[in-house]
Formats: sequence, structure tokens, C-alpha cells
Amino acid sequence: MDSSDLRTRCAAIDLLIVDVDGVLTDGGIIYGDDGAELKQFHVRDGSGLKIWQFVGKRSALITGRRSKVVEVRAAELGIDPVIQGAVEKMPAYRDLLRGGGWRPEQVCYIGDDLPDLPLLRHCGLAVAVADACPEVIADAHYVTRAAGGRGAVREAIELILRCQGHWQTIVERFRGTSL
Repeated sequence: MDSSDLRTRCAAIDLLIVDVDGVLTDGGIIYGDDGAELKQFHVRDGSGLKIWQFVGKRSALITGRRSKVVEVRAAELGIDPVIQGAVEKMPAYRDLLRGGGWRPEQVCYIGDDLPDLPLLRHCGLAVAVADACPEVIADAHYVTRAAGGRGAVREAIELILRCQGHWQTIVERFRGTSL
């Protein structure tokens, strides 16, 4: 994809929808002796999502699994809605668009595996993390340099906000903070 087409796609994005396992995490799942599920999240993905909200954008999670820790992380970051247990993601995606009044071209979806393909093929900006499966990479408009759970979400947010002219304003806001 050429850079002008990518900039055009980024310009229209208002809603970021992210898969969890393999995108917000590295895909590993750890079970404790008590059966509790543990996941590791990258702090820069979290700060990117907070910056995304700061400029007035919305974000959502759609994941095929269910996990209490996902609810906790989403609440911490102010992500809403969080749709878990969506084995088939397209019905959840349709409901989300309908409920929020969004058009597919306003959505960036970030995925890594085959269940993400329907959403990637019906959004304005399809992003694959660097270590996504080959089919997802083939259908993506943009492939991150970072792997899932290693800052890929932040990278995509930064790309979009740079294309929309918001990124430098955010940087200057932080640089301008004084005692």
C-alpha cells in the first residue's frame, strides 16, 4: 500500500478495535495453581490507548476468549465496550458499529489470527501485528514492526495520530509540562 492511501485511510479513523490474545498480549496464557489466568500487557500499549482517548477517540476490545484480567485491564484503561467470548467476531462487530453509529471506514481493527480476518476485511484500516499469521498479514493495510504484546497497538495508534496531525500536539503537551 502506498503512503498516500495509508494516510487517507488513517485520516478517517475514529474507533480503534483491538483483539486481545496475540495483540494486546504476546499470546501466552499462564495458569496459576488456583486456576487463575494471567496475561502480560505492555505499558506503552496502555499509554497509547490513554493518548487515543485524550484526543477524543474511542476504543473497544473484541476477543474470542473470556478472562477476568481482560476486564481489569480494560477498566484501568477506560476501554468500553469489552466484548469477550466472541468466537465469531463479525456479529459483535456489526452490533458495535450499529450501536455507536460508526461506518466501517471509521474503524481501525488490529488482529493477529484467522478469527480476525472478517473484521480486517471490513474496516477502514486493517492492522496486523508483526508476528500475525501469514493470512492476516496478507490482508492487512499496515503491518506493525512490533510483535503482539510488545507495543504493536501503540505503534498503530501513533501512525494514525501522526497521519491525523495529532501526534506532535501530544508530544509538545508532554514536553511543555513544567514544575
